[in-house]
Amino acid sequence: MPSDFALKTMNAVHRALLSVTLGKVGWRASGMPVLELTTIGRKSGEPRSCLLTSPLQIGETYLIVASRGGDDRNPAWFLNLQANPEVQVRIGGKATHTRNARIATSEERAEMWPRITVDHANYGGYQEKTDREIPLILLEPVSLTT
Repeated sequence: MPSDFALKTMNAVHRALLSVTLGKVGWRASGMPVLELTTIGRKSGEPRSCLLTSPLQIGETYLIVASRGGDDRNPAWFLNLQANPEVQVRIGGKATHTRNARIATSEERAEMWPRITVDHANYGGYQEKTDREIPLILLEPVSLTT
């Protein structure tokens, strides 16, 4: 399983690629859009950002997978959004906007998981490495009501 250091290093290298190429390279990976997710730290109260892939999009909703490479622990960003589901998302280098992070229901996961793993087998491999059911998170647009 990837260590915290390895995960942070991969994220830093990815950010450097985006910076060096002025955002021209790095907003897609393995055929998936890359997004920057910013959560509020559940302990620190500080913003925490990471770059993640989205293997499935349904309309304006982006789905992310809390796989952590098949580790037995959930990623910190997942624990943060459980504590505060209002997140900031930047997709494709465009402006950051607010989204509501919602964990997929059992029924939604049963429908979406096969769709994800048929196109991105690595997620199925991650699930095989752990006994925990890897959560799927829907990043839903926040509707503006007046």
